[in-house]
Amino acid sequence: MHAHNRGTVRTLSGIAARLRMHRPDISVLLTWSASARTGDLAWPDGVLGQPLPPDTVAEAQAFAAHWRPAVGVWTGERLPPALLCKLRETGTRLACIATASDAWQVPAPIWMPDCTAATLALFDRIYAQDDAAHRRLRRHGLADVDLRQAGALTDTAPPLSYRRELHEEMAQILAGRPSWLAARVRASEAGDVLRAHQRATRLTHRLLLFLVPATREDGKAVAALVRQSDLRVGSWDDGDMPDENTQVLLTEDASELGLWYRLAPVSFLGGSLRPGSGGEDPLEAAAHGTALLYGPNVGRHLASYSRLAEAGAARIVRDSDTLATAVSHLVAPDRAAAMAHAGWDVVSQGAALTDALLTAICGWIDTPAETHAAPDGDAA
Repeated sequence: MHAHNRGTVRTLSGIAARLRMHRPDISVLLTWSASARTGDLAWPDGVLGQPLPPDTVAEAQAFAAHWRPAVGVWTGERLPPALLCKLRETGTRLACIATASDAWQVPAPIWMPDCTAATLALFDRIYAQDDAAHRRLRRHGLADVDLRQAGALTDTAPPLSYRRELHEEMAQILAGRPSWLAARVRASEAGDVLRAHQRATRLTHRLLLFLVPATREDGKAVAALVRQSDLRVGSWDDGDMPDENTQVLLTEDASELGLWYRLAPVSFLGGSLRPGSGGEDPLEAAAHGTALLYGPNVGRHLASYSRLAEAGAARIVRDSDTLATAVSHLVAPDRAAAMAHAGWDVVSQGAALTDALLTAICGWIDTPAETHAAPDGDAA
């Protein structure tokens, strides 16, 4: 898979993780353009990463001979004719994800004729993200290429697992009681979360907070802060179930976060109030149908937060006071439901293309292509 920018590196990495979840026998190489900064990204198991080599015949031949991929997925408007031609010759099935706004770029000397159409014809299948992209591709006369319209390429996060019977039991215990979740909270921001909850309970007296630290180490520090507060706390890991007097239900780590996302109509995502960690993936939370609150320090997932905020699915808070105000406002079921629905729309936008891509990849790998020469008008 090739990513043309940093955001697409993260998206394709997530798709690769989903692919490996269903087919652990498949290994993935992720390449990226020189402009994509990837130094702080972590790769899923079974996924390798490297910058794309220069598009020369020698480099393309060496790349194809070394990796011999069964399937290649290309994103971005800059096409490497030498590499795509060599991959096609050696039997790689090629798919391209096309946007509507970017013009194709095929590097070639100025005196050479335009080989954009010939390069696009090397793909077995091209996914157009919208009508405009589909029309632009048809104008290139790609008669033998399978053109499909499948929506935008966006991050998709599969829902976390949970115990269904425990969810049903907790839902009965809560019985419509207002609640919210602080997920993957760092020790440095736990004090802000607790102050926000204390303030919110003045307006919503039965309000319950599910407090989930990011790690067990954070959990120890958070537990110490909770003990110092005036809040009435139950320990989930000690077997406590919330009663009418419980104001905070504390867990040691995020191992059962799938349960809490499903119970809480409003979720604050930790690692965002204080600088240092760059925030948590908001699409994971949005996939569970919860309204999202987050702090200003979300640089690692800024594009996802921006997309959710523009859709009305997420709201930024700056400190404990603004967090308390947002929680008090959103615990009203109709307000939280509207935000959660907007978040689900954002998450589902990328599902169609992701599902189609995973199906095609698995099908192509299970039915290897024969090696063949490039079509007439060799792009390389």
